[in-house]
Amino acid sequence: MYNPQLDTFLCVADSGSFNKAAEKLYISPPAVIKQINLLEENLNLQLFERTHRGLSLTGAGRSLYQDARYIIQYCKDSVTRARNAMQEAESVIRIGASPMTPAQVLVDLWPRLQGDCPNVKFQIVPFENTPENAREILGNLGQTIDVVAGIFDETMLKLRKCAGLEISREPICCAVSIHHRLAQKDKLSVRDLYGENLMLMRRDWSHYVDMLRDDLWKNHPQVHIVDFDFYDVAAFNKCENNNCVLMAIENWRYVHPLLKILPVDWNYSIPFGLLHSPSPSPTVARFLKAVEKITRPREKAAL
Repeated sequence: MYNPQLDTFLCVADSGSFNKAAEKLYISPPAVIKQINLLEENLNLQLFERTHRGLSLTGAGRSLYQDARYIIQYCKDSVTRARNAMQEAESVIRIGASPMTPAQVLVDLWPRLQGDCPNVKFQIVPFENTPENAREILGNLGQTIDVVAGIFDETMLKLRKCAGLEISREPICCAVSIHHRLAQKDKLSVRDLYGENLMLMRRDWSHYVDMLRDDLWKNHPQVHIVDFDFYDVAAFNKCENNNCVLMAIENWRYVHPLLKILPVDWNYSIPFGLLHSPSPSPTVARFLKAVEKITRPREKAAL
């Protein structure tokens, strides 16, 4: 894998001297110098300017410094992927988890799944909820992450090139700061939102949200709609800091400790379920079939 001398190189660059790096690495200064000399020799590059005033990175050193952390992390991720591949025989399902895609729904379902999936094990794979990660992870489900729990519709599935198994229809709720005037209520009416700034995802993100948007524009113009582009912690912070109202679902109740999620007396909901590869592995396909088996009867009963 990667040359462990890169770790020493980063430590020396951050410390500014061989002696300080040696203290952090718990080895002798001559050992540090030897590792750097060997690295420079193997790469045929001078990485440091050595003067009586200390060390400074050369142009080549600065370039390597920018890439070294990525190289180390990529190699560690490669080892993780290799270990995951080795564990396929053990039927490991890798679940992506972020504040907006909580794994709790699968934990809740697990006791009912064990009969059909006795050998399946879960591995939680945390990730940061960013637009870049959303594109990368959802477009490559089945590689490092098998399933992600979240809200979706056909538009999003087509855009992200993934598939979805609906578990439930989640009522569209509203999140408000615990200091907001509406936080004293247990349930909201549409009229409670009059005069408020309601944060909704931009048009064409979900036709379920667009139906709500169109209803409000047509029948409740007193509600001021504020568009935003992506659900992440920053959106929840904006809601709390600006005293806005944020469209949310009950499954997000633990995303922000200073927000309260309240039901609203409108008949709008959005699909919630498991996002997965259009061509899941046999293990994942068996798992999804088991989830569908235990959730569809409940869905029919609700009808």
